Amino acid sequence: MIETIVKWLGGLLAYVTLGILLYGVWRGTQREPGRATGRAAGWLLSPWFYFLSAALFFGISCLGWIPLPWQVSPQVRTWMLVVGSLLYFPGMIFVLAGRLTLGKYYFVSTGLGAQLFADHKLITSGLYALMRHPMYTGVFLVAAGSLLMYFTWTTLFLACFAPLTMLRAFREEKILAAEFGEQWQEYSQRVPMFVPRFKR
Repeated sequence: MIETIVKWLGGLLAYVTLGILLYGVWRGTQREPGRATGRAAGWLLSPWFYFLSAALFFGISCLGWIPLPWQVSPQVRTWMLVVGSLLYFPGMIFVLAGRLTLGKYYFVSTGLGAQLFADHKLITSGLYALMRHPMYTGVFLVAAGSLLMYFTWTTLFLACFAPLTMLRAFREEKILAAEFGEQWQEYSQRVPMFVPRFKR
């Protein structure tokens, strides 16, 4: 019963977060574009890119939502659920808080391209005062936690591909450095990339 409730809450939080992310993407496609980088930056302004990406993502997720064939004892399964929850739920909060902190400056990037807005500003408050990519840190936590919680082929696939978000982070940092110059340099030297460094 507890496992069912935890999984249900995890799914509900995932759908709420996904809805907020997609709303931010839709708003971003309506705004005036600014500096872009990468060969695929133009795709980010096309609704077809998001339609096809979403169809591919949800298709793979649905087809792969099959339990992994490895048997574990009830005690191990309990620990997997506990550790998975301790990773998954904070990770989702990181993703959601990072998205809300970015506000109207949130948009999607890929490892092949990144797009800023004409009036873009560098956000350094909230979680961005602790790490430069809190949403990607959240993705790492969610991917690991979901594998332990749900233990399906889909979550294994997500856990294997989550590190590829680092390519997106490097692409974003390249365009932010070009856009904000010294402001970015000062920020990037002071704030770590993925893991917060707490100092007085």
